Amino acid sequence: MLPRTLTNFTRINSIFCSSNKHILLKNVAAVNKDWSRMSSFRSSEPVGDINQFPQVEIVKNPPEWKYVERIIAPRVVPIPTAKEEYPSGWKPPNPKPDLKYFVARTKNYMLPVYLRRTFRGQRIVTAVRRVDGDIWLLEAELRYLIEKKLNKPIITRVNEMNGIIELKGDFVTIVEQFLLDKGL
Repeated sequence: MLPRTLTNFTRINSIFCSSNKHILLKNVAAVNKDWSRMSSFRSSEPVGDINQFPQVEIVKNPPEWKYVERIIAPRVVPIPTAKEEYPSGWKPPNPKPDLKYFVARTKNYMLPVYLRRTFRGQRIVTAVRRVDGDIWLLEAELRYLIEKKLNKPIITRVNEMNGIIELKGDFVTIVEQFLLDKGL
């Protein structure tokens, strides 16, 4: 690193002031005096004898481990406990058997209805993901419900391969309430 810096500096210095080259080169060498330390493990001091460190006892099942387990996030989202009503208003899935479509919940048991804002908030799209079955029937029911509430037509897009329905506008609460009423 130092030779490259010196050669670059020499080229620049020879263009601007050729008479003071030796003075400026001394200053550059003084600034880059500790050029061997480049924040690498190779420049760190080697670890000494392992016996200089205190002995550590490894315990297989300590009684304090229950406090550590409380802090560590679980690997799998636990199944929610069954209640009559939840304080947040969340409802567990209970689909009706006669439906021709199904909207699967996310791994956190939430409805996969999302609001996307693009172009600095100019384009607002409501997306329903994870749709299985007759996606066109679900899109027609959602479009009919929203157009009935707004009294004007809306724009929709169906991605049948990925199971996504997109509705132009902010209709997250209407779609979520519709899906909850269907038991999805």
